[in-house]
Amino acid sequence: MAAELTHATRSVKPVEVDKKWVLIDASGLVVGRLASLVAMRLRGKHKASYTPHVDCGDNVIVVNADKVVLTGRKRDQKVYYHHTGYPGGIKERSAKSILEGRFPERIVEKAVERMLPRGPLARRQLGNLRVYKGKEHPHEAQQPVSLDIGALNRKNARSA
Repeated sequence: MAAELTHATRSVKPVEVDKKWVLIDASGLVVGRLASLVAMRLRGKHKASYTPHVDCGDNVIVVNADKVVLTGRKRDQKVYYHHTGYPGGIKERSAKSILEGRFPERIVEKAVERMLPRGPLARRQLGNLRVYKGKEHPHEAQQPVSLDIGALNRKNARSA
């Protein structure tokens, strides 16, 4: 005799999703640890109402992306590759040159992008990420709630 189900798994519909705005100050935070927590927030896995096929994550704002820290010798040795689309067109840049360049926020964007699954849903969830190299951001009207990632675990923050 099979036991009766007392409750069923609830699948959240897109109109029922409650999206919040979260602000994260990235100064002194380790890139990989920051990216994994941001990816979890973007997917909505921190919520009890997580549904894999629905964009139920929060909107995440990351400020001070130019002040992130890479552990070990990754700052000098980590290499980012991209291809121009032409034969033999593979290009490489070190993490140090990107962090000291015009768009240091790309380090955080790429780290988060590579922690999300590939596909249309992940591309839509990545659109909920906003990364800024300085302290200012144009999302004050959304009243973002500040999240202190450095306080969650002592390994998350490190002085450069």
